[in-house]
Amino acid sequence: MSDNDTSGQQATADDWDAATNEQAAAQARPAEIFQPLGDSAKAAAMQDFDMILDIPVQMTVELGRTRISIRNLLQLAHGSIVELDTLAGEPMDVLVNGTLIAQGEVVVVNEKFGIRLTDIITPSERMRKLNR
Repeated sequence: MSDNDTSGQQATADDWDAATNEQAAAQARPAEIFQPLGDSAKAAAMQDFDMILDIPVQMTVELGRTRISIRNLLQLAHGSIVELDTLAGEPMDVLVNGTLIAQGEVVVVNEKFGIRLTDIITPSERMRKLNR
């Protein structure tokens, strides 16, 4: 073996030692990577939750639905009556971003329409309805 081969092998061994030491040092400091779940982490999670509370969503109250042909749609005029699939007195659906979240009944307060929620749909009920 020449001196050149020996110095090349020594340099490679030194590189491996340096890489191994660097990896061991990184594994010895897990606290720098993962923060403990203490009070500060809970406070940060609550701040994150507070950020989404002001995001607007589309809320829809659905009185009923029907299917009509384009011919009948074009014939609609002021005073026309469209029959819906919902019976009088049935609860109305309350949807948020197109997802049913509750049912309720119409109320009038100070000459404005509103809805009184009578039934809240739980997440498990929503999942059951999706599987049908």
